[in-house]
Amino acid sequence: MSHKPNNVLRAKENAFLKPGTGTSAAVAAIAMQKKQLLTKKPTTETLTAAPGCSQTGAQLSKPGTKAMMGAQQKQQITAATAAAGPTKKLNTAVANTENQPPSAIPGNSTSTKGNSTDKEKTETEAASAKPKKTWALSNFDIGRQLGRGKFGNVYLAREKESQFVVALKVLFKRQIGETNVEHQVRREIEIQSHLRHPHILRLYAYFHDDARIYLVLEYAPQGTLFSALQAQPLKRFDDRQSATYIKALCSALLYLHERDIIHRDIKPENLLLGHKGVLKIADFGWSVHEPNSMRMTLCGTVDYLPPEMVLNKPHTKNVDLWSLGVLCFELLVGHAPFYSKNYEETYKKILKVDYKLPEHVSKAATHLISKLLVLNPQHRMPLDQIMLHPWIIAHTQ
Repeated sequence: MSHKPNNVLRAKENAFLKPGTGTSAAVAAIAMQKKQLLTKKPTTETLTAAPGCSQTGAQLSKPGTKAMMGAQQKQQITAATAAAGPTKKLNTAVANTENQPPSAIPGNSTSTKGNSTDKEKTETEAASAKPKKTWALSNFDIGRQLGRGKFGNVYLAREKESQFVVALKVLFKRQIGETNVEHQVRREIEIQSHLRHPHILRLYAYFHDDARIYLVLEYAPQGTLFSALQAQPLKRFDDRQSATYIKALCSALLYLHERDIIHRDIKPENLLLGHKGVLKIADFGWSVHEPNSMRMTLCGTVDYLPPEMVLNKPHTKNVDLWSLGVLCFELLVGHAPFYSKNYEETYKKILKVDYKLPEHVSKAATHLISKLLVLNPQHRMPLDQIMLHPWIIAHTQ
């Protein structure tokens, strides 16, 4: 809340006689008043706060004391921040930006058009200064369950005020603490909340209570790519549909890799289909932001593990290229290329790059897969070249 500067002189100070009127004594008195006003030292005035305003916001100072007041307020904020005691480990993981509102939900953004009046600009500035919305479970109507995971469930939900439909992912703090994956949850939230791409599922907001963490996610009405694959008569897609999905995934991975993010768990279960069947990368639980490009963690799904992870060697963004090749094979064939009855056999096939493509797979698709399922990570086809591969171009134009 802002106040107009109180620079109007009081009635007594304005009670000067007009020129040519009054006695010489009156004129001398007027001259004395003017001299006193001109030599008056600036003072700080404190106003009573209006309803809804804090005392800090209600203090107005004249130009001579503006810098001093700013320094005092900074010291007060610093002292208040330092006085905040430590919180529990898991709460710290999500408390830093939990109040960020989902910008995609209608009614949470403020904008002004060109040629706006001063009044409109003032209103816009006042609206932007308002505190960010604090989300709670009571803000949502909860619907049916969409899925179940290791640490919680996903539900269809609707934000009450805007009627915006979302997917609400509910994680249980106790299970997360028992398995010591707090850092993984924190990393998932930090990465996904900053991503903006048509083929990446949006994380609009998140909040938590004593027992649970809630992620407000974009709703993908057509479910997982795995379910769509299993629903096909032959449990596989044709070239046109497969190439469309691979191209969309390449676009999203290019976006991630440009920002030094490795997904590390590309598979049909982690790919969702939005409106009109648009592919969306979801579940960033194993993702990592790695500017140095070298990691050692063994993670992901066994059938999609690259050789360097099986050998416990450092890995780079190129692990996503291997997973892309495995996915392309599975979309066209109906199962993963290195699938076996046990893990040991799967590992052996991966290290030997031992796979066989059935006869119905085209030569162009076979060529692309062979350029991605390469033992040496540095020799795998880059994403920008995949986008220009003849098989992609022929089936996506």
